[in-house]
Amino acid sequence: MCLALLSPNSMKSRLPISPEERVPFLDARRESKKTSSAHAYVRGSTRRFYEWLESRRGRSLPEAPSIWISGDCHVGNLGPLAAKDGDISIELRDFDQTVIGSPAHDIARLSLSMAMAVRASGLPGTATARAIESIARGYELVLEASAAQRPFSPGKPPAQVLGVLRLARARSRNQLFVDRIGSKNSTSIPMGKRFWPLTADERRAVEKLVSTSKVRKLTTSLASRDDDAPVELVDAAYWVKGCSSLGLWRGAALVRVGGSKSKDGVTAILDIKEAREPLAPRSKAKTLPSQQGERVIQGARAMSPALGERMVAASILNHDVFVRELLPQDLKFELDALEEDEAMAIGQYLASLVAVAHARQLTHTECADWLTAFRKGNAKNMKAPAWLWASVVDLVALHEGAYLEHCREHALAPVERSIMPNGGVVSHHVSGD
Repeated sequence: MCLALLSPNSMKSRLPISPEERVPFLDARRESKKTSSAHAYVRGSTRRFYEWLESRRGRSLPEAPSIWISGDCHVGNLGPLAAKDGDISIELRDFDQTVIGSPAHDIARLSLSMAMAVRASGLPGTATARAIESIARGYELVLEASAAQRPFSPGKPPAQVLGVLRLARARSRNQLFVDRIGSKNSTSIPMGKRFWPLTADERRAVEKLVSTSKVRKLTTSLASRDDDAPVELVDAAYWVKGCSSLGLWRGAALVRVGGSKSKDGVTAILDIKEAREPLAPRSKAKTLPSQQGERVIQGARAMSPALGERMVAASILNHDVFVRELLPQDLKFELDALEEDEAMAIGQYLASLVAVAHARQLTHTECADWLTAFRKGNAKNMKAPAWLWASVVDLVALHEGAYLEHCREHALAPVERSIMPNGGVVSHHVSGD
């Protein structure tokens, strides 16, 4: 049933079921989330950044080697990730926009994100300049080491980063279920604000996906699990998650690894996310995989091996998707209010992690050449490339103004209709009507 045919009373008693019904709610939620802060607007407005790259200033970025890049390298897209063997490291964690392109795009976007976080902390403009200097230095240190064929270590993480890393190491599976599903109960997904019903066709497609050998292999690949363990679908739902990705097809699936009758079995959460043609500019000399889920996985394996090894590509009802199991240690990095010294330390540390992801794809000679191009021409009175500082100034001005206009359009008017105001739960074993 189309949303336009639903009465106000009927909308209060049920959740959107069909894809057509979901669209206006997802659009409203996405625009609402972008009004929360200028930093949130930057994170949710990747298209504006790509449009800037086509401007005169954007096209003046230094010539760089063509490698796999994040394409959307902001602070919130870095965080702790667990590898199959249980090792935990901080890496890039979102590759929806990954392409073979210019690494300068990643460092410009990271610098914009950090600049907005510094401004949101009420620090003076000098703090922004120092943070950009630190980002440049953190990036250069890795390229210098690689060019000289020396090992590189980012050292001890800054306090905020270390705090998130310690939190990740201490998290349990119960905490994972509470945070992601909203309940310790691992037998069903509660319907409400975060999860909506699947249509009968969607549920059958998820069930079919879970039964494939590639997904079974994915869910049994952790070191503590039997390779031959059966995998059964327990429950599934449409997942209302993300910001710029709201509107893409996304599902959550509870699967039982080891079978429902096994005492040693464990319930896992699978994140099934649509991958569409990227907006990020890519190298015209390189060919990307035509299957968009495979593109995401190849980019992840190049830049964040711990994550890339935990993903598989598939299709659901004509949607290219990628699938990964969520682990308790997978966390998003969110910046609290910053002091100047802290902003500098975090900027340098995160930039070095991005540089490691770039440098592992380059030879020592290529790193030396890219380092020369990267640092050519420091900005006056700064220890940062002139092109990087000019980019940040341009991008901050562009996004600050766009954010205010966005708030006028979306924050001063009702942004989202109430769904299930009484907290009701409906059965999701239904078909779209």
